[in-house]
Amino acid sequence: MPRNQTSRRDFLKTSTLLAAGTAVPYFAWSTPAFSNQSANDRPNIGCIGVGSMGTGDARGHAGFGNVIAVCDVDENHANRAKNDDNIGKGKADVYGDYRKVLDRDDIQVVSVVTPDHWHIKIAIEALEAGKHVFCQKPLTLTLEENQLIRAAAKKHNKQAFLIGTQQRSDRGKFMRAVNMVQKGLLGDITKMTVGINGSPTGGPFEVAEVPANLNWDMWLGQAPKVDYREKRCHYEFRWWYEYSGGKFTDWGAHHVDIATWAINQDKEGQGPIEIDGTDAKHPVPYEAGYATKDDSYNTSHDFNVISKFENGTELHLTSRGDNGILFEGTKGRLFVNRGKITGTPIDEEWDKDQYTVEDQTRLYKGKPPEGHKNNFYRCIQEGGLTLSDVDSHVQAMNTCHLSAIAARLGRAIKWDPKKEEITGDSEAASFFARTPRKGFEIHRV
Repeated sequence: MPRNQTSRRDFLKTSTLLAAGTAVPYFAWSTPAFSNQSANDRPNIGCIGVGSMGTGDARGHAGFGNVIAVCDVDENHANRAKNDDNIGKGKADVYGDYRKVLDRDDIQVVSVVTPDHWHIKIAIEALEAGKHVFCQKPLTLTLEENQLIRAAAKKHNKQAFLIGTQQRSDRGKFMRAVNMVQKGLLGDITKMTVGINGSPTGGPFEVAEVPANLNWDMWLGQAPKVDYREKRCHYEFRWWYEYSGGKFTDWGAHHVDIATWAINQDKEGQGPIEIDGTDAKHPVPYEAGYATKDDSYNTSHDFNVISKFENGTELHLTSRGDNGILFEGTKGRLFVNRGKITGTPIDEEWDKDQYTVEDQTRLYKGKPPEGHKNNFYRCIQEGGLTLSDVDSHVQAMNTCHLSAIAARLGRAIKWDPKKEEITGDSEAASFFARTPRKGFEIHRV
């Protein structure tokens, strides 16, 4: 066997050593480290949620292991994934209940790509079941969920956990911008404009018959029981606060993450102290932070929410202008998105000889720079934090959720980042958590 390949036997042995706190040797690793092995020598993976995004992620995971189980509350999705030549290859077992995947001792890795309101319930139970976890962004639905998943990840810190914020692995653009900011090449950062576009508007949508292939009650999970409307389900769930946070948590999970990483505000106890949602509009009328109509998209479509940090830096989370992040410092400014990185500091190469492989390795938390899922499987093998770990992600999500709360209420709110409390506003503080529907409670570790 080539040196950079690992059998399932060695994979499990390594995981056992890590669980015991025993160091394992660093090994040369490349993209096909798992993918070139025989099916019998690769880790087994269960994919929970195999809709549009879940299909893409499942195909990515299949490059590193055997997808032996697929699960979805929509039978059509699950059967399609089973018979996908790049996922289940006609052999994967099909489930409609994720717990059956977690019950299997022969599955080492799970991929969670469900609607947002299901993420941490499944992720926490997967950790408790001894699995390594990949979960799509945004990881959480509420501020309380941030605390719950962080506690679970700390308890199970020998298991790898990666969030699908793949911009962190973009060495040519986002990581380069982060490096420039962290090295002070732009001076002190005074303002960050984070463009995330606005949610679509739509409705009213008619109540419809639940499709025979869909378990609507299970899809709703902890969310309130409501009539089925096609535009509440599958990808359209993003535009309803009951299941997501609109663009605040959709694109916000990506761009706010990069912004807070760059200014070193991605650790527990850090974050904004004031979030102003005065300049925000919603497509339906609101009272006390709740939509007064249940038949139309309800997440904000037009907004500029301003978060202020203790050092004076402002983060403007806006639906207006270009999608991407504009960093403005006392020495210079740059703009970065998935298509480009621009500005005088880039044109003049202010980071020449200051963005080395060593710098990239530092940003990768000591791991070599490589693809996003590569980093996940490396951390499964070697231990250590993934590039997109739970602690850093929930810090970004605090800002995203606070922005949504301030926007829903249409006012400024105060946040104590050390106590993780909304202060001086009992109405705003009531949005910290949500009571789950009976039978769908989130496990607390």
